[in-house]
Amino acid sequence: MSYEPAVLLMSVGLYLATDSFDSIAVTGQSAPIIVYSAPIFLALLAVLTIKLRKSPFDLSYSHHAHQEIVQGVATEMSGSTLAKMTLMHWCETVLFLMWVGMFFVWDNPVSWLVALVVMAATYFVEVLIDNTFARSTWRSCFKLGWGVALVFGLLNLMPILVDVFI
Repeated sequence: MSYEPAVLLMSVGLYLATDSFDSIAVTGQSAPIIVYSAPIFLALLAVLTIKLRKSPFDLSYSHHAHQEIVQGVATEMSGSTLAKMTLMHWCETVLFLMWVGMFFVWDNPVSWLVALVVMAATYFVEVLIDNTFARSTWRSCFKLGWGVALVFGLLNLMPILVDVFI
């Protein structure tokens, strides 16, 4: 619940930058979307750590010490159930990294290489954060997610909202 506002604002920002929900419209832009939506991109990067369940936001969702130490809700899973959960976690990771890459794609073929480099750098930073920080509480996760989404998202959408409503 803490990262959803940023993802929603990212969708609105991508729509306003491309005038379409079609992902092919991203490749037809004359400039990368990051030029128009840098604050929304920063909001996405901030909540990416929450969404990918990296430290400090790999919340255990339990009050039992053994689940806190081992792997949270996945402690009781094994076999095909654990495999499905792990596979879906990697699918989520790829999806979010592709969203990061969409900010750097435009009508130049070199942009695909730029997007891949940014995606790899983003994943490296996420792994670095995961291995550097200790676990946090759900309250700080919630405050960061909503705070970042509201500040950066509304900051990015402010010129558009002023034009629409005034």
